[in-house]
Amino acid sequence: MNLQMKPITTEKAVLMIESQNVLTFQTGKEATKHAIKKEIEGLFNVKVEKVRTLIEKGKKYSYVKLKKEFPALDVATKLGIM
Repeated sequence: MNLQMKPITTEKAVLMIESQNVLTFQTGKEATKHAIKKEIEGLFNVKVEKVRTLIEKGKKYSYVKLKKEFPALDVATKLGIM
């Protein structure tokens, strides 16, 4: 399944990375929470605690909270966000 995941790099998203250990992605509307979790864990070798989604203005956003032992800052650095 192609999830069409694109990282969000707004000031709010960066603040969430630093304070809440949460990564933000824009995903395709057909992407499920389970599929998003599997994709993130496979791509970045991390464990996901929770996935929240939001559909706004025809776009789907996913908020991926990582487990405490996996800093979101490290993943953001790999993605070139930080």
